[in-house]
This record gives sequence, structure tokens and C-alpha cells, in this order.
Amino acid sequence: MNLCKLRSSKCAVFSGLAAPILILCGCSTVTVTTDYDPTASFADYRTYAIESSGGASTLSPNVDAALRSALHANLAARGIREVRVNNKPDLAVVAHAQLQQRQTLEQYPHWGYGVGGWPFGTGYYGTWIGEPYPTTKIQSYTEETLILDFVETSHQTLVFRGTVKTTVRNAKGAAENFGEAVEKIVAKIPTAPQSPLVAKQ
Repeated sequence: MNLCKLRSSKCAVFSGLAAPILILCGCSTVTVTTDYDPTASFADYRTYAIESSGGASTLSPNVDAALRSALHANLAARGIREVRVNNKPDLAVVAHAQLQQRQTLEQYPHWGYGVGGWPFGTGYYGTWIGEPYPTTKIQSYTEETLILDFVETSHQTLVFRGTVKTTVRNAKGAAENFGEAVEKIVAKIPTAPQSPLVAKQ
């Protein structure tokens, strides 16, 4: 796959990424970035199929279903319909997912009050002997990164990439966030056919 055609200064390094889109959903944050090949004929793409990345998927069934549903709805609205892989689609959509365990370190200083001089009301109160100074809190969380690659099948060339990062705490929240992220990614496809598909009766 030729990544050097993409709009960046180095092969496989997307230095010209658009400004990230932040989606705040409750306690979760989703970051979306996109990039594309400016020479690709996006108006000619009318069909797509979802293809496996070849590796073991880390996506939960709920997240996988949300992604497929969001791709189907949003690409259809742009005039790009889903077909089977053996029907020779114009685009192959390939999802690459990765889970990483991360930690955050939060430190709470004593603001200069000292062990026995915390103010309240008209006086001060002290702390117990041996109380930690300062207080440190470590939190662990899982970061999930999803890359959606849109590959022109006739030349097996990457033409569009969307990247999603989220620190959601549960599968339901991840499904909602990734579904919303797909909508943001598809909206960034440069020039897709503008007439939405109408289902046959």
C-alpha cells in the first residue's frame, strides 16, 4: 500500500493532519483526526466493503456493530453504498484497533499550609502524624485507538484515513463514542457523491 502519496512531508507520517475534533461524552473524551490523498478521485467512489485487517480484532461486539452501522448510514448518505467483498467495491474500509493500558498521576500539594496549619473558620486544624506529604493518586485506564483506512481497491492504495482515540470506561460508552466518531470521519471525506441513496421498494 503506497502511503507516500498522502498529503504529508514524510512517508507514513501524517504531518499535515487537520485539527483534531474533540467529542466530549460524559466522562469520556474522543479525539478524531483525518488525512487524505488529494489526488484521489473521491467523486468516483460509489461502493465500499468492510475488510478485515488480518489480525485479531480487539473491538468488542458492541463496538464492532456500532462501527458497521455508523459506516453504513453515513456513507449511504454520501452516496456510497455497501456491497459484498466479491462484488468488487470501489473502496475497502479496513479497521485497525489497539488497546493500551495507561496510568495518570495526580499530586495534591498542601498549598504551603504545613502539617498543622490548615485554615478553617477562624482557626486552624492539624493532620495526623505520618500523613502523606504531598498526597499522590494513581489512576489506571484503557486507551483504545482505532484507525479507519479507506483503500482504493483498483490500485490497492490508501486514499483516506481517520484515527480515533478514546479513554471510555465501558463497552456501551465506547460503542456510542465510536459511532459518533465515524460520523465525524465520513464528513471529512473531501468530495463524495452528493446525492443520497434511496432504498429500492
